[in-house]
Amino acid sequence: MSHPLNVAILIFNDVEVLDFAGPFEVFSITGKRDNTDPFNVYTVAETTPILARNQLSINPHYLLGDCPPPDILIVPGGGGYHADGTPYGTRREINNQPLLDWIEQCSQKTEKLLSVCTGALLLAKLGLLKDKVATTHQGAIDQLSEMLSAEQVHPEARIADNENIVLSGGISAGIDMSLYVVAKLLGLEAAQETAQYMEYDWDYSQLKVVSG
Repeated sequence: MSHPLNVAILIFNDVEVLDFAGPFEVFSITGKRDNTDPFNVYTVAETTPILARNQLSINPHYLLGDCPPPDILIVPGGGGYHADGTPYGTRREINNQPLLDWIEQCSQKTEKLLSVCTGALLLAKLGLLKDKVATTHQGAIDQLSEMLSAEQVHPEARIADNENIVLSGGISAGIDMSLYVVAKLLGLEAAQETAQYMEYDWDYSQLKVVSG
């Protein structure tokens, strides 16, 4: 890897905290101890500040219009419906055309497009998962299956690997997926070193991965 890869992590109101913070931690600390710094990690949002789940306030590094072109784009999830039926999080953003357009534009140039949890719904809405394997949070399996097909969606999978598009299951699965991608890009030893530094119990051989 001749230069650091730009890793953009999309955030939006009601994003699930661990969905974006887990991958942020993995990619940010990979290579820190040997000063290789293979990734330049930053958050990007449509507005600022962002209020994540449980009202955690976040100031994104960039807005959509001034974001450096990402080599890797991570689309996290989080959200659902309020008691009155009002959507929030990804269920609201699925109808946010400017945000969807930005994701689609980035997807045409990124080396890898990653989703965590219900971020898969946004990729499905854009048609980016056509003929691909997929997974998502257990609470969104039915919705994703309706958007794609039951044959494409694998509820048992922790990771769905389509080479340039990689999806993970719910919330904490984003950490496993990020380490998995680090292993693919830099080798298993680099991923294991990162997991060890995080004191995260990660076993590559035990990951439930489905490949497309």
